[in-house]
Amino acid sequence: MRPTGILGIGYAVPEEKLTNFDLEKMVDTSDEWITTRTGIKERRIAPRHEATSDWAVKAAEKALADAGVSPGEIDLLIVATATGDYQVPSTASIVQHRLGIPDTAAYDLGAGCSGFVYALDQAWHAVRSGGYNKALVIGADLLSRIVNWRDRSTCVLFGDGAGAVVVGETAPDYGVLATYLGSDGSGAESLIIPAGGSRKPFDEEALAAGEHYLRMTGNEVFKFAVRIMEDATREVLRRAGLTPDDIDLFVPHQANIRIIEAAAKRLGVEEDRIVVNVQRYGNTSAASIPIALGEAVEEGRLKEGHRIVAVGFGAGLTWGAAALRWGRGPAGGAP
Repeated sequence: MRPTGILGIGYAVPEEKLTNFDLEKMVDTSDEWITTRTGIKERRIAPRHEATSDWAVKAAEKALADAGVSPGEIDLLIVATATGDYQVPSTASIVQHRLGIPDTAAYDLGAGCSGFVYALDQAWHAVRSGGYNKALVIGADLLSRIVNWRDRSTCVLFGDGAGAVVVGETAPDYGVLATYLGSDGSGAESLIIPAGGSRKPFDEEALAAGEHYLRMTGNEVFKFAVRIMEDATREVLRRAGLTPDDIDLFVPHQANIRIIEAAAKRLGVEEDRIVVNVQRYGNTSAASIPIALGEAVEEGRLKEGHRIVAVGFGAGLTWGAAALRWGRGPAGGAP
């Protein structure tokens, strides 16, 4: 098994900001109510004429440039998303064509907000086994397309964006050290879009009932998230032979500041070791973790050799954690 990790990273977010004060004019809410309960101050909203693939391509182009890798070198493409351009075909196929990646494996992965970590795990296994050489992993979601803007319990939480990484061979002891994925389908209805699938096809009745929008049982998801963020982090650290004290940066899914703080407190991770940007972007689902990683690199917080844990939770209910040693390693890793 060859050492494998992230060779380059990029992210893209829309320019338009929707602030809490803007939302006060749309639903019965307030800046104080949203900030106190979520930590979110604003979120980004994509223009109506753009789709998830548009933002996936923007993030991917930055990741490829950062890695110094051409589209022709990619032989595996995974797009983690809950808001694909269409039900059929996959968004990954659209992104593949637009990037000019020739005749390679490309597919969408659906694990909600855990999607990026799930996709990273798949790419890591594929490359380290020798089956593929370089993979492009993208987490992209336009959640503004699936929220009910009359429902204050959900519309205040979500935003749009995309993040991408190039996965390839690194120097020994660098890259992904361990992963841990899981799912508990008994909680499937806690975070769901009821209509639009084979269980309940989209029709006039579903439209009238608003069943094409995302629905969430907030209290249940909150309790699950706090528990699983700690449990998943401890398990992936155990698999990597590390402890919470070894973490240079803790990069959690950016869903809610109270969830992040509760999990960090349970783990004993201090504020200066946590990456938080939920106040600027809200919950961007599968894009959340790669956007946070990209900003940490730009800000100089994430450096070569740092040990990090990225952990998320999402619809399913699912969870995923990855422990990494950041960078390619000495001499830039393998060619």
